[in-house]
Amino acid sequence: MKLQRLPWAGIRILAGDTAIVIDPITRIPEKFGGSREPMYPLDSFGKADAVLITHLHDDHFDPEAIIAAYGASVPVYVPAEVADAARAAGLEKVTGAAVGSSFELGDGITVTATFSVDGIGDIQVAWIIEGAGRKVIHCGDTLWHGYWWKIAKRYGPFDAAFLPVNGAVLELPGMASSSQPICLTPEQAISAAAILEAGTLVPIHYGALHYPPIYNETPDIGPRLAAAAEDKVKLSMIKATENVTL
Repeated sequence: MKLQRLPWAGIRILAGDTAIVIDPITRIPEKFGGSREPMYPLDSFGKADAVLITHLHDDHFDPEAIIAAYGASVPVYVPAEVADAARAAGLEKVTGAAVGSSFELGDGITVTATFSVDGIGDIQVAWIIEGAGRKVIHCGDTLWHGYWWKIAKRYGPFDAAFLPVNGAVLELPGMASSSQPICLTPEQAISAAAILEAGTLVPIHYGALHYPPIYNETPDIGPRLAAAAEDKVKLSMIKATENVTL
């Protein structure tokens, strides 16, 4: 299994001849100041046989880019509750998946939707992909929750976990501020990866977006990850376009 990091939270997985992309985007919305890191056309990463979307926030769901790169008829899988909204965005072959459901992709690849908890209460899932003798999990932009142990018991261990690490705090107009992170902090990501028995943690969801006072990324992400990971989990901080092979 070959893993390639896409910008922000995106990952491309190549298992045998089947390519799966998760949360691929080509832009950070201007309401958040745009991207601080390079973005790339999705087709520059190669083909996609299927697209998995953890949730429909516009820094994870980019239907125009999906259609431009892969065509409107590419198979797209989303949480069951938001399937109609994904179809309304112009995607023609949308399948909704409920937590706990599984389906087959390509030759011998199993995809399962499991628990993920959104920072502002929207619908979200994590995706587990198993194939080519390997198993990985992508948790979108989840915050800390109590499902880690259930996921580990039912599906673990994992060869790699893709977890958000930027511990963002929001100050949105019209919304009371909690001053609490809406996604995992570096230390929480390490703890989650350890509970999941992940062989490698590949951090996602950091670097490209920091737009105070609206969107505030936690500081010193790299050093904090390295300090927390010591003797707990292997850390692979690959950048967008870089690859790792399991």
